[in-house]
Amino acid sequence: MAARKDAAKSRSAANQDDLGDLAARKRRAARVVRQLKKDFPNAECALVHETPFQLLVATILSAQCTDQRVNQVTPALFRKYPTPAHFAAAPLSAIEKAVHSTGFFRNKAKNIKACCQALVEEHDGELPRTLEEMTALAGVGRKTANVVLGTAFGLPTGVVVDTHVGRLSRRLGLTDQDDPVRVEKELMELLPKKEWIGYSHRLIYHGRQVCKARKPACDACSMKGFCPQVGVGG
Repeated sequence: MAARKDAAKSRSAANQDDLGDLAARKRRAARVVRQLKKDFPNAECALVHETPFQLLVATILSAQCTDQRVNQVTPALFRKYPTPAHFAAAPLSAIEKAVHSTGFFRNKAKNIKACCQALVEEHDGELPRTLEEMTALAGVGRKTANVVLGTAFGLPTGVVVDTHVGRLSRRLGLTDQDDPVRVEKELMELLPKKEWIGYSHRLIYHGRQVCKARKPACDACSMKGFCPQVGVGG
């Protein structure tokens, strides 16, 4: 047992030595992508939706809220407000009441209504398909835009960086950045563009099932042989 722990520590130390080497990080990123594809071949967005517009609203609601909670709220929400025009015409107080349980409901309701007004007035009720146009909408930052454009339209405009993706990318030694935009920039340099969408979906699954925030199951991890375990105690 002691010998195994010593070997793991030596491997971790060796892996951490090359964290600053771009070529080494690209090699590790490629291994991560290959392993994630084996472990989670069918990973997809956890937010339940039937249209790109529904995904947009659900993603706005998911800020500081679990996907599970959002999925409990959206069926009734979309029955009441099926289109951007319905949200745009709705009283703000009614939207607030409908999304109350997702937290920060006043700000979310205000953003959803303003976003939908812009969709109706500037985009004929359709979602734009560029990052610049998406992020010009109320309540839509890079992460939300990347989620919608990647998941709904298959457009790899960037890498979705949520708490799981940021945490695991640091643990795997792919970045040492904390700011999501900087994490995304480094991941975009390391990963082939064709992998940008799938990487996030699969890493989120891995973060929820294996590499958890407080107690990562390193012994059960398929990537323990090459993960430097940055920031993991023990």
